[in-house]
Amino acid sequence: MKATPLAIPDVILFEPKVFGDDRGFFFESFNHRHFEEAVGKPVNFVQDNHSRSVKNVLRGLHYQIRQPQGKLVRVVQGEVFDVAVDLRRSSATFGQWVGAHLSAENKHQLWVPEGFAHGFVVLSETAEFLYKTTDYYLPEYERSIVWNDGDIAIQWPFEGEPVLSAKDINGKSLIDADTFR
Repeated sequence: MKATPLAIPDVILFEPKVFGDDRGFFFESFNHRHFEEAVGKPVNFVQDNHSRSVKNVLRGLHYQIRQPQGKLVRVVQGEVFDVAVDLRRSSATFGQWVGAHLSAENKHQLWVPEGFAHGFVVLSETAEFLYKTTDYYLPEYERSIVWNDGDIAIQWPFEGEPVLSAKDINGKSLIDADTFR
């Protein structure tokens, strides 16, 4: 599996080696040893999540201010544009974002470490999204930054208005959000 740090080097894009023929395909979707070598630290996943969304649904930008979650995300049906925003005030990339197209076709995965907000928008008619997390979901610590915050200026690759949850409509701006040291 190829591991490529993005413009924010702590966020890593994983590209598996896919073996295919007329019968179908095979690839190793996760190898703990190779993953830890790529991220440079021990990682323990405790929860797997699966969501399904329709076109133009935008989920995010979510994070947990306490017991932050690192996330390894991938798409098993459809296509999304996936985003990570650095919320670590001590980081040289605080408030910056990186994004990647994840799809069932390209089989790429994105590592979003603790200290980042995460979100995605569905580009296909539907998409199924899987992610492993390093800590449990705790709603009392969940926070949301508004998807179109001008200080972050994410270049979402869709036209029109996204379909949002009430939580995401009421997301805070980066300047008003709880962040990490």
